[in-house]
Amino acid sequence: MKKWMMCAAMLCSIGAFAQNSTNVEGSRYQFTVLKNLDAGDVQNQGRTGTCWSFSGLSFFESEILRTGKNKGLNLSEMYVVRKMYPLKAANYVRMHGKANFGEGGGFPDDLLCLREYGLVPQSAYDGNKGKMYNHAEMESLLEGLVNKIGNAQGTINPDWSKAFDGVLNAYMGDAPEKFQYNGKTYTPQSFAKELGLNADDYVLISSFTHHPYNSQFVLEVPDNWNWEKVYNVNLNDFTNIAENAILNGYSIAWAADVSEKGFNFKDGLAIVPEKDWADMSAEERKNAFLEPGKEKTITPEVRQLAFDNFETQDDHGMHIVGLVKDQNGNKYFRVKNSWGTDNPGQGYFYASEPYFAYKTTCYMVNKKALPADIAKKLGIK
Repeated sequence: MKKWMMCAAMLCSIGAFAQNSTNVEGSRYQFTVLKNLDAGDVQNQGRTGTCWSFSGLSFFESEILRTGKNKGLNLSEMYVVRKMYPLKAANYVRMHGKANFGEGGGFPDDLLCLREYGLVPQSAYDGNKGKMYNHAEMESLLEGLVNKIGNAQGTINPDWSKAFDGVLNAYMGDAPEKFQYNGKTYTPQSFAKELGLNADDYVLISSFTHHPYNSQFVLEVPDNWNWEKVYNVNLNDFTNIAENAILNGYSIAWAADVSEKGFNFKDGLAIVPEKDWADMSAEERKNAFLEPGKEKTITPEVRQLAFDNFETQDDHGMHIVGLVKDQNGNKYFRVKNSWGTDNPGQGYFYASEPYFAYKTTCYMVNKKALPADIAKKLGIK
């Protein structure tokens, strides 16, 4: 997940609402809330490809809020980024430069950090020395180093990782081993434990036909550099799990393709009109974001073809925190983004269920949110 955008730095917390539109002038979308969940402030990932950390930690923040702990906690996204970079580099070198390396990542990274290293609050590690996030220069240096080592002919210098850490420390600073928070001293591991977060509580869900349903497989996207497995379910179960989670108070960390013309963060919508965009007039395209219309029927075959053709890729990580329906009864997920608050929804937008079914690569959810019959089929306890 590598999507980034320069946005306003203002932060805003969005409360519950009874009815709302997309807030775009002239919009005739009217949404009635079915469920709205607590979430932390909207953040801005700046000019970085670290959406996976922002969305994953926003998800963890909502998990903490769901259990009634530490309201208002802002977890450090850059702590996770700092901890993952050396692991990605080591993997790249061991694979002789034939693996993915870069700013991108996925929810498995968040789980790996939680499990092996813990988490820290933003106050303990900014990871950016107080500036707008921008990893372009740092990334070019890191990539040049691992390319040199990973493609070396013959013996490599075993101390290359020290040089790698030196670059990270120069730009981000070293991650803390201990810190003070609310008058107590913590390690990242003890802090995560006190928050009640356990990596084993979370599962990754996907739905593709090139692997058997009700089994696990390694999701074939470039940023799944540590080859984490996802649970593969049929498309009906895929959407039912997500809807059931929200309605029962569990938010969702969402990985999806946002390169579609139907994804319009500025207008606060992600939709899949029944008529292809290429066949629509300029007026029809404009009206699609102003008034609810009929959307495509998404089948497993349609979803699979888009993935096989690279039309659906692992572009962006976001955080689903609610469910609404429009005046025609169509359902949409309410999504918290990490591009700041410079859109009518102040950092939020609505994704239709057809868009979710069509363009999701995978999502992370608490395993307790799975309906009992689906959990049983998957062997999840």
